[in-house]
Amino acid sequence: MSLVHDGHCIALRVLASHRREAWARQSAHVAAHSAFYQRLWDGKVPPAALEDLPELPLSDKAGLRLSQPAHPPYGDYLAAPCEQVSRMHRTSGTTGQAMNLAMSARDCEITEIVGARAQALAGLGPGITVVHCLNYQMWMGGLTDHMTLERTGATVVPFGVGATELLVRTIQEVGINAISCTPSYPSVLERVIAEKFPNLSPADLGLKLGLFGGESGLDDPSYRQRFRDTWGMEPRNSNYGVSDVFCNFAAQCAHDTALHFVAHDVLHAELIDPETTDPIQIASGATGELVLTHLARDCQPLVRFRTGDIITIDATEPCRCGCTGMRFRVVGRSDDMIVVRGLNMFPTMVAAVVSEFAELSGDYRIVLDTPPPHHVLPVQAELARNQIDNGTLAHRLEQAFKAKLGATIRATILQPGTLPVTEGKTKRVIRSYS
Repeated sequence: MSLVHDGHCIALRVLASHRREAWARQSAHVAAHSAFYQRLWDGKVPPAALEDLPELPLSDKAGLRLSQPAHPPYGDYLAAPCEQVSRMHRTSGTTGQAMNLAMSARDCEITEIVGARAQALAGLGPGITVVHCLNYQMWMGGLTDHMTLERTGATVVPFGVGATELLVRTIQEVGINAISCTPSYPSVLERVIAEKFPNLSPADLGLKLGLFGGESGLDDPSYRQRFRDTWGMEPRNSNYGVSDVFCNFAAQCAHDTALHFVAHDVLHAELIDPETTDPIQIASGATGELVLTHLARDCQPLVRFRTGDIITIDATEPCRCGCTGMRFRVVGRSDDMIVVRGLNMFPTMVAAVVSEFAELSGDYRIVLDTPPPHHVLPVQAELARNQIDNGTLAHRLEQAFKAKLGATIRATILQPGTLPVTEGKTKRVIRSYS
């Protein structure tokens, strides 16, 4: 299968021969069967050593988006016969055109085991009943994430999205004590509880563990504390992935809020400068765009794939939890970066400041109505329920941004419930100009 039992707890140097042999098999498979990479590599032979991968050109989502319409339904980076496709998913399309994802039976199993490592690291396991509230309609976050939850030995309730009143009653009746969803979804639940269950508070539901993914924000201590104060639950960043690569290959543990990379036996990671594409050494303190290469993939193997995610490495030594993978934080997406008078701004930075204000719900939007260059960042922030703006809040928020980030913003304070809440990923940057 190419997976190593508990591979995420084995040092990279010990895995070196396994990774070298896995790459030899994978590179031969790609070179022989992927027309996409044959064309991209233009006769270049893939190097034998993973350290030499920068000799190959980078691939990206834009290339895949051109490949699928030209060679439907899976693109000419499909490297296996169509009859070997065991499962098909579609990406959410949050950052562009939705993509069809093809997986063999082996691809599915490896994906589920790697995802289970991440969920178990975050605290899920036997004796816990978790309700899974992500979209099951083709999106990988539904069925495939469900299978990763099951692999931990937990009891999984496949709820999906919608019917929120029924969800509240189900949590109470079944005794569910954990939830798997996006970080913004509990705000949907809070509104339904306030409107339909006036004698109930979120903490009364008894959810003790929140397993979150798909959105940023959990690096912010004040955001985490909101979950503890409101729900009585411990929030864990348990589900970081890139749908085209693996639905989940990193999570935090009980000892460290940074994401732990749990897939070194089947996935090779690089860092590059997003502007120059020059390699950046993976070391504590390094920041760059995450680039990934499959070491075991049948259907749609990717080599030197630009994820678009900008990450900062916190540590490379083993964690107390036993995980040996690098620990990192997602700064933001390269396509969500906004340059304001020379400052690179990401939604995560906005969230960190907004969450410090108790009067605000923590929900916000960055609405850009003119193309770059941007001299001021327009931020819409929503009041928390039962809070009142005394007329100074916008000014205080603008001062906080200037003091903490050096950025000039134009703050607009919205009434509670103004911003739409979603059951999937929440889009924070809105570009309204044509």
